[in-house]
Amino acid sequence: MQNNTKKWVYLFILALIWGTSYILIKKGLVGLSPLQLGAFRIVFTTIFLFLMGFRTLFKIPKEKWLWVGLSALLGTFLPVFLFAYAETQIDSSIASILNSLVPLFTIFLGYLVFKIPFNGNQVLGVLLGLLGAGILIFQGAEVNPEQNYMFSGLVVIAALCYAGNANILKSKLQELSSLGIAVGNFAVMLIPAIFVLYFSGGMSVDIDDPVITESLIYITLLAFFGTALAKILFNKLVQISSAVFSTSVTYLIPIVGIFWGLLDGERLTLIHLLGAFVILTGVYLVNANRKQKKTDG
Repeated sequence: MQNNTKKWVYLFILALIWGTSYILIKKGLVGLSPLQLGAFRIVFTTIFLFLMGFRTLFKIPKEKWLWVGLSALLGTFLPVFLFAYAETQIDSSIASILNSLVPLFTIFLGYLVFKIPFNGNQVLGVLLGLLGAGILIFQGAEVNPEQNYMFSGLVVIAALCYAGNANILKSKLQELSSLGIAVGNFAVMLIPAIFVLYFSGGMSVDIDDPVITESLIYITLLAFFGTALAKILFNKLVQISSAVFSTSVTYLIPIVGIFWGLLDGERLTLIHLLGAFVILTGVYLVNANRKQKKTDG
């Protein structure tokens, strides 16, 4: 399969996985605190990744560990706690929508920090996708006026973190394997996560409590699919495409997130569908200029 085809396959798989992650976080918070949820998620994911590729740790050059650590902090450690706290106050579908800020931040962080050029089509596509996300957000606020949108700022910070991580992967860790980066990330995070788990009371939760047991099952699914598998796929996607294309997955995530929200009792309106259409148009424009260049060549 050629890279041009692979990147779209990875994009849609990631959209499905990450779009489902928000409802899993919501369900996990029923029996766990945000700190416990985030820490369990990291510890469980580390176990899965170590089973898959512990030996890849020894292939990471010493000079790359600083960037692997920074990638871990921005790409996983901070966001897992930020999203957990955010979803104590806002719906999972709203959290998935706000994550659409990632491509916009990716373009400007890439330019300002890493001097990665961008073109007009990419900016237009990102802004159009952001407009679609805005339509969904305001509609969500109208349908759910009781939600505390101050907590949406935590999702914005997480989106900024994801954007920084995407640029680090593309500019500093391009030559490492996607599995190696993922295993390295979680090797760095394991000890801090265990400390958080201990001080948050996570090690003394009552696993005989059916509510807590159910929450742990949701977090196990989240750790394997939403973090471990998705982390490997995302790292690979960045390597075979671009940071901006890779983070365009956040345009598709709200569609999946809203679907799960609907099944969980949240309302879906025609305005939501309009926003989804605008978002998909933005995804196309982000990549239109790149495709044209390949055709001309």
